[in-house]
Amino acid sequence: MKRTFLAAFMAAAVATSLVAPVSFAAEAPPTKVSRYQAGYYHFKLGDFEVAALSDGTLPIPTLKLLTNAQPGEVKTRLADTYQTTEVDASVNAYLIRAGDRLILMDAGTGELYGPTLNKLEASLKAVGVTPEQITDILITHIHTDHTGGLMDGKRLVFPNATVHIEQKEVAYWLNPENRARAPEAAKKYFDEASAKVQPYVDAGKVKTFSGATELFAGIRSIPAPGHTPGHTFYALESKGEKLVFWGDLVHVAEVQMPNPGVTIVFDVDPKAAAATRKKAFADAVKGRYWVAADHISFPGVGHLRRDGSGYRWIPMTYVNDHYEAK
Repeated sequence: MKRTFLAAFMAAAVATSLVAPVSFAAEAPPTKVSRYQAGYYHFKLGDFEVAALSDGTLPIPTLKLLTNAQPGEVKTRLADTYQTTEVDASVNAYLIRAGDRLILMDAGTGELYGPTLNKLEASLKAVGVTPEQITDILITHIHTDHTGGLMDGKRLVFPNATVHIEQKEVAYWLNPENRARAPEAAKKYFDEASAKVQPYVDAGKVKTFSGATELFAGIRSIPAPGHTPGHTFYALESKGEKLVFWGDLVHVAEVQMPNPGVTIVFDVDPKAAAATRKKAFADAVKGRYWVAADHISFPGVGHLRRDGSGYRWIPMTYVNDHYEAK
């Protein structure tokens, strides 16, 4: 049974049916072929090594979620890209090797959004990294499709990591008064934030920052409010190259690239979110730098270019030139 992103937010997980093993030759013994996609993609940016990591995908009902669009706009734009109005959204995270530090950009969903997600730990292990080796986690914002993977029940999944979060995010999501004022349907998001982030606060493993801050050599934060009060980009720069991690700036690229004014129901401040998106799109074109987004189709890395009154996504070219020394 397929589940939508909205249903994942509003209800408990349900099981999906499994795909039968595949056999390629009738004469040969049955051969099982993995149903799972590769969950990582390596690339270099200056002196940094980066790996895009997949936490999985989930279909989202765009007509129910996207707002501030013209009548028929969402359906038309998606039809132009050979898609229906239920779009398979990626949930991406990113690993940065910076000297002796292993820095994770966002932490995936954990168990909160159903069985087609919660693959981040497996993707990490596929690139030869265990959760215990992660030294730092940069959180773009506390929505639990970005922080759900921090905890497995009562267990800290990343016990040796310092979690870096904009202080406005902590002040908003972990404040009981904000939870009390929230609509009843929204209280669960505060509860999930408390369950996933508060244990790291209690363990002294959360380090907050405010505004534009250099966190490590070549890595700095960029305020990007709107989607949430402390939503943050992170810029990675080395040897004249630049990559900006966008977090949740974009949810449905095929609609929001040509029309950056389209918002989503999860925006805490939709007007501010749209303004941030318009500014970020224009800056990415002007600066000609790489961008990485958590919900653009995996690996979620590419460039933007102007296309009429909007923008067009140019994905990073796939390269498979790595080899093992004999």
